[in-house]
Amino acid sequence: MTMRSEIKYLVFIILLSIGLSSTILTLLGMTYFIPQFLAYSLSDSINPCTFVVYTFFLIALSVKGLTRKQLYLVGLFFILAVYISYYLIGIGLSLVVGRIPKEWSGYMAVIFGTYTMITGVLERSRTLGKGRLRKFAFSTRATILGAITLGFLVSTTLLPCSMGPYLVYESVVAHLTRALVLLLLALYNLVFVLPLFVILFATGSLRESKEFSRTMVRHSRELSVLSGFLLMTVGAWLLLSGS
Repeated sequence: MTMRSEIKYLVFIILLSIGLSSTILTLLGMTYFIPQFLAYSLSDSINPCTFVVYTFFLIALSVKGLTRKQLYLVGLFFILAVYISYYLIGIGLSLVVGRIPKEWSGYMAVIFGTYTMITGVLERSRTLGKGRLRKFAFSTRATILGAITLGFLVSTTLLPCSMGPYLVYESVVAHLTRALVLLLLALYNLVFVLPLFVILFATGSLRESKEFSRTMVRHSRELSVLSGFLLMTVGAWLLLSGS
C-alpha cells in the first residue's frame, strides 16, 4: 500500500467522523459542542492501541482462509461487540465520573494528553495484556461467536489505553440529562469504531486491510502525539474559558 493510499484512508476516516458527528450534533441543537466532541472522539478514534488490537484480529483471520463474505460477516460482529461493550463501559463510568466536578475536566484533559504524548514518544505500550490477546485471537475460531467474544475482550484491553479521552468526555457530558448522556455516548462510540469499519470495507481485500492496520501501528508514535495534542488543546481551552 502506497503512502498516498494510507493518507487517503486516514483523511476519509477524519472527514466521515467530522461530517457524521457535526450533522447529528447540529440536529440536537448542540453546534457549540462540535469542536470539543471532535477533539475527544478523534483523539480516541486515531489511538494506535485500536489499530494494534485490530491488526491481531486481521492477521488471525488471514491464516484461517475466510471468503470475503465470511470476512465481512465476522468483522461486522467483531466491531459490533467492541461498540456495545465500550458503550456499556461508558455507561458505567458515567455513573462515577458524574460525581467529579465539571471544572476538573480541563486538568484531566491536560494530564491525560501529556501522558499520551510522553508514552507515544517513548514508544511505551498502553495496551493491557497484548500477549494474551494475541494468543486468544489466533486460538479463537473464525465464527460470529468467536468474533463477539474477542470483541468484548478487546474493549477491556483498550480501556487502559484510551480511557483518557473517554473519561474527560464523560466528565463534560455527565452533567447533562440522562437521555442526552446516553445519546452522546452512542455517538462518541460510533466515531470510535469508525476506523474499523473503514479498514474492513474500504481497503478492498484482507491483505490491504492488514497492511493498512499494520502501517498505523508503525506510525504509533505520531498518532499518539496527535491524540495527546488534541486532548491537551481542548484541556487548555476548557481551563482558559473557565468551562
